[in-house]
Amino acid sequence: MTTLTGTGGLVRLILRRDRIILPLWIVLLCAIPISYVKPYADLFPTAESRLKYAGNAGFITLYGELSGTSLGEFVTWRLGFVPVMVGLISLLTVIRHTRVEEETGRSELLGSSVVGRHAGLAAALLTTFGANLLLAVLLALGMNSQNLPMSGSVAIGLEFASTGCLFAAIGAVAAQLTASAGTARGIAISVLGAAYVLRAAGDTSDHTDGPLAWLSWLSPIAWAQRIQPYGDNRWWLGVLVLAATAVLVAVAIYLSVRRDVGAGLLPARLGPAEGNISSPLGLAWRLHRGLLVSWIAGLAVLGLLFGGVAKGVGDLMHDDPAIQEMFARLGGSAGLIDSFFAGVMTIIGLIASAYAVQATLRLRAEETSGRAEPVLATATSRLRWAASHLAFGLLGPALALLASGVTAGLAYGIAVGDVGGQVPRLIGAAVVQLPAVWLLAAITIAIFGLFPRLSPIAWAGPAICILIGFTSAGVQLDEWVKDISPFSHLPQLPGGSTEAGPLITLVAIAVVLGLVGLVGLRRRDLPVG
Repeated sequence: MTTLTGTGGLVRLILRRDRIILPLWIVLLCAIPISYVKPYADLFPTAESRLKYAGNAGFITLYGELSGTSLGEFVTWRLGFVPVMVGLISLLTVIRHTRVEEETGRSELLGSSVVGRHAGLAAALLTTFGANLLLAVLLALGMNSQNLPMSGSVAIGLEFASTGCLFAAIGAVAAQLTASAGTARGIAISVLGAAYVLRAAGDTSDHTDGPLAWLSWLSPIAWAQRIQPYGDNRWWLGVLVLAATAVLVAVAIYLSVRRDVGAGLLPARLGPAEGNISSPLGLAWRLHRGLLVSWIAGLAVLGLLFGGVAKGVGDLMHDDPAIQEMFARLGGSAGLIDSFFAGVMTIIGLIASAYAVQATLRLRAEETSGRAEPVLATATSRLRWAASHLAFGLLGPALALLASGVTAGLAYGIAVGDVGGQVPRLIGAAVVQLPAVWLLAAITIAIFGLFPRLSPIAWAGPAICILIGFTSAGVQLDEWVKDISPFSHLPQLPGGSTEAGPLITLVAIAVVLGLVGLVGLRRRDLPVG
């Protein structure tokens, strides 16, 4: 039996398990770029207007340097954060189908059949690489359908797909290092975050003639962005990214041989000689704490980044009505800086909703892994067990949003000399996102309680909201389409008026859906495989 025996069957199994979420993220990440072309052509019809918009240091920090002034180059530049999303989804997909499978014991069960040593890793990588290839093809065809050159359209597909494949390989390496899926995600996401920070620091330093421009070349995200679709089309950089991917895949395979199934190369931290977990909440804290700290730190960094560039963005917006109109579509009604912050706080809220869904779905992971049964075999009720995890799904996003509001307020307040005035305003703008975040968490609870096998569908909620949010930044959507997203019903803070009615309504719907899910959990069998 070869080490790859059974890879085809495992690929089919992954495709069956991800038959909903896989097409969803491919379509989402194709639709966002395509939807930007015509609106940005209308908003910025001349090379001068595009150059003026992209020349702000704040935007360079967020998206990188503009390589040229053609429409294709401008749209590609404005999409600078989307390859990061592709990389994040890719690494999470690989870890889910490698380390999570080992942690739950499913890979050991499959390994007892005619399945080779490397079949699981190969199947996860092949599926993720194939999804990125399909994304590249659909994106190239879609961008070309918007009257953009085919060569540039193929290049932007290469930029997105090569980034996704590279971070899929990073996820594969991280999965070999630790026995915990949560720790593996933390390692891989930290690498992704470091790559983004290096790119941002290097590009910002280059724009200001600083000494740190070389930092960008340490970031694979910068390598992919410097392919420069619709401009120079530097294919060799795409080849460089794919070569790095091949090296990382080889490293992952080498590391997998040097460890036991279910174990990681890094030694597991020994626990205390005597157990000290005395409650379901204590166990939930042990399971969620790494994820909670990571998300709080991540949103705090985002708040710091947005707060730091806000003053420069305001200076740019002041002189250009087209930019003012675009930010007004994101949300906000009182002042240019308020419009900017209202928009970015919505983005941070959308990101926080992904954490809420992830933390809530931990209930399903505990059920399918078999860890829920020993807990429920004690005097712990189902509702108490569920509540211990929901505390993190509901309160965790609140802490993360609070952190982003504090750091944004501090960064902007220091820049304008008004820390005491800006911190409370931006905390309010961040925390007001909670009702929409809680509603998506409640939808997850309802699906888990009533239809546990369909739990992955819960990811459709944040995905649809992100699609609507990103598209509405450049496209004038019909009101009924925007109303699908709960985030469109929130007060646009700071600067806008606060109405309690929509907030109460969203919270009430969330409470009802959550109760329906908990009732379903009490009445159904457990576990349901």
